[in-house]
Amino acid sequence: MVTAADSQVGTGTSLAQLQVGLVSIDGLAQRAGLHPELVRGLIALGLIAPGGGTRAAPLFRAQDASLLARAVRLRRDLGLNYTGAVLACELLARIDDLEERLRRAVPPEPHHEVITWTRIV
Repeated sequence: MVTAADSQVGTGTSLAQLQVGLVSIDGLAQRAGLHPELVRGLIALGLIAPGGGTRAAPLFRAQDASLLARAVRLRRDLGLNYTGAVLACELLARIDDLEERLRRAVPPEPHHEVITWTRIV
């Protein structure tokens, strides 16, 4: 994990303040238990996006490691290719979001519907 102490080089020159809680690709790979090249491939497929850093040295949220691990489990357990695993992760995230919205929503007031019918003989 990148900390404020990591924002200095050996000469004492201070670099731009790095955002605390963000990790490099290597750090992210280590947290997810994956090879950094696999992480780069999943990034290229759009599974996660940088939360800071530069184009040459992007930084990611530490919690993105669980999303990477989920994609790899989907590939392994369901036999999906990585593109399919990324799509499945996106759909699962959307389902999670919708379920959370439903939990937060105020339940509608009950209404009584009157149904009328006539018997045709």
